[in-house]
Amino acid sequence: MRENLILISQFSLSSLVVSLLYYSFSLFPPETSQAFSNTLQAEPIFVSDTTIIPTQQQGKEISINGKKFTVAWSQWKEGTTTHTGLSDIGASTTLGIELLSTNNPNQQPVYWYLANPNQPIYLNTKFLAPYRYLDITQLIQQMAAEINIVGDTLQINYPTAQVNDLYTLQENGIQRLVLSLDRPTTWQVSQVKNEATLNIEGITDPTLLAQYQPQPIITENNTNIDEDDLGSPTIPKIQPQLFSLTQNGTTTQLKLNLQTAYGIQAYTISNPNRLIIDIRPDTLREKEITWQNGLTFHQRYVKLQQDYFPVTWLEIDLRSSKLTLKPITPKKESLTGILPLTTMGRDTEAIAAINAGFFNRNNQLPLGAIRVDGKWYSSPILNRGAVAWNNQGQIKVDRLTLQENLITPNQQFTINFLNSAYLETGIARYTSEWGNTYTTLTDKETIITVENNQITAQYKANIAGQDSIPIPPNGYLLILRKDDVPATYLTKGTTVKINRSTIPREFDSYSNIIGAGPLLLQNRRIVLNPDAEKFSKPFQQQSASRSSIATLSSDRIILVAVHNRVAGKGATLTEFAQILQQLGAVNALNLDGGSSTSLYLGGNLIDRYPQTAARVHNGIGLFLKTSP
Repeated sequence: MRENLILISQFSLSSLVVSLLYYSFSLFPPETSQAFSNTLQAEPIFVSDTTIIPTQQQGKEISINGKKFTVAWSQWKEGTTTHTGLSDIGASTTLGIELLSTNNPNQQPVYWYLANPNQPIYLNTKFLAPYRYLDITQLIQQMAAEINIVGDTLQINYPTAQVNDLYTLQENGIQRLVLSLDRPTTWQVSQVKNEATLNIEGITDPTLLAQYQPQPIITENNTNIDEDDLGSPTIPKIQPQLFSLTQNGTTTQLKLNLQTAYGIQAYTISNPNRLIIDIRPDTLREKEITWQNGLTFHQRYVKLQQDYFPVTWLEIDLRSSKLTLKPITPKKESLTGILPLTTMGRDTEAIAAINAGFFNRNNQLPLGAIRVDGKWYSSPILNRGAVAWNNQGQIKVDRLTLQENLITPNQQFTINFLNSAYLETGIARYTSEWGNTYTTLTDKETIITVENNQITAQYKANIAGQDSIPIPPNGYLLILRKDDVPATYLTKGTTVKINRSTIPREFDSYSNIIGAGPLLLQNRRIVLNPDAEKFSKPFQQQSASRSSIATLSSDRIILVAVHNRVAGKGATLTEFAQILQQLGAVNALNLDGGSSTSLYLGGNLIDRYPQTAARVHNGIGLFLKTSP
């Protein structure tokens, strides 16, 4: 980590005047999060009336001056006027709009090129599941943009902006870059470890570009250096400058090198038009948005001792709303596969989603409980924590075991796992919920086919992965691993039946179940015991990004994502449990974490940049109920 950042400042006379005005009016001081949360007291600017007539056209792709993005859009009529809407999270990520706190799901205050930061723009919204559309009609007019629809794509074309100047400021440990623009323009941010990139739709003055060209890091192993010119066998490292500017067509790319645990906040102001980038360790903007009746989007810092953790969560009322939860997976026909949560959310048309249970990233198969509409797609393992719910909004969180016994006329055998990639000596069972076929997972497995409660075949496989056996739709497969004793009793023609129960028994009455672990809270008390759930010591001790599903009451739940503390690492399991207590959680289950931690709303991730999120095997999706 670099202890100090060296900022290269280029101040023209006009830049200096603008910066003095900037501070004299106290626009967006370093305490940006507080400034954003206070704006709801301001007098609103309304941009359209509220008469909504059914949608004309919809699609899932937009193009901004020829550059394509996956964003849901809609057009509709209000009187004689055609209005254009983008999914609100999509509009935020592609146009550079900042969504502010609101308790009205039908209106959304935003920051976007404001002359007065205490007077946000209020945009109307329209909810058509699974998206909440933000009416951007006035913003389009402000950019002098033209709208065209070509197939599924909404094309937004507007005059290219000019980046006239760039200068830097520093105050109270916050480093700030300011780009002067000749007109409002769109921009997108992406960030990975130690690097952030802004793509700005605008052309930069060539003189300015020349001042901030990318500088390479020169090391001892750089083969482009002529050693005869060095005068010394030791080559010092030359650090790159904090930022660089490049031009690609009509897009200016600003790339920043960041200290570890630092990120950026970007926002715009007008009179004159400027894009401002703050480099800081505390980049979360606190907000509370009533996204739809029964669904609220929260972001804020939670303090534990001397540390501040950025927490993003969705609060869901399952009884008073028309919302329901379902487990989601990448494929309908098979349990094999992993996808980004955004892809799963869009494919299933979930309103919201969070990553859920553990899985094997190599073979892309589940390692924990998945039950959907009463069918077991994968059994629990190792008595680990699980969450269960039904369509009436009832929820249970506890450790879970599934017991299955195979009963023949003369013998009884324990079945270790059902539709699971967790491998152990003994008997496993695979049904059509696993897929159309089963491919061997270990060497020398004995495969027994059962149809209509009778054994119809027995087969000895060889090398793992070489044999694929059809799973009968009217039966199942029994897989014997490293234990051939049961095979002598399970011969062709033998009649069999399955006896099954859950521990605790109440779980069996819930139609949907997701397993992960460890269990964090019960009745508001921390009950963390990773040893009892057979989690490894390294897993227990690590600090990482975390995700959870938790109950607030008998009818409200929260889906929670927590990432690195300010200027530090992620949360330990104990810290995560304490954070959930502060959010008011009664019962809470830890879900898969680290790079899997992902929270999705209205088409996009809301807790992290998508480039940093790993693909996952399963999630918990939130849907609009199709029937009472």
